[in-house]
Amino acid sequence: MALHVSLVSADAEVWTGEASLVVAKTVEGEIGFMTGHEPVLAILAEGQVRITQTDGTKVLANAQDGFLSMEGDVLTIVAGNAALIA
Repeated sequence: MALHVSLVSADAEVWTGEASLVVAKTVEGEIGFMTGHEPVLAILAEGQVRITQTDGTKVLANAQDGFLSMEGDVLTIVAGNAALIA
């Protein structure tokens, strides 16, 4: 089983794919998501989103000003500004 992850900014889709783990920063602190996580709606804080793909490779992005939503192994991160880190 894998998480279906979508990271979008106000003007573009930044990254979409399957992941085994996603860690993001919210105004309440960092939170990690794996399959089977309970539903969550949280305000995104400025910081890194760390995505571990199902093959173990890592994707890093900076994100700020938005929210994230987790329900049924689908994680959607909507940010005012987001960009992949090379």
